[in-house]
Amino acid sequence: MENRLREMREDKGMTQEEVAIRVGVSRQTIISLEKGRYNPSILLAYRLARLFESSIEELFLLDKKGAE
Repeated sequence: MENRLREMREDKGMTQEEVAIRVGVSRQTIISLEKGRYNPSILLAYRLARLFESSIEELFLLDKKGAE
């Protein structure tokens, strides 16, 4: 699953550590999300979307492989 997490984080001027603290996960989790190596739980996706004042769909982009 692709995402716009890094783009949105940088637009807000936030570090990975700041995002991690605000949503209650480790910095490593944010790194893994940004690199596309980890798909978030629905709760984490919701927290991230709220943090960046966006919808889950704006933040996380389902690719064709992920839809199968």
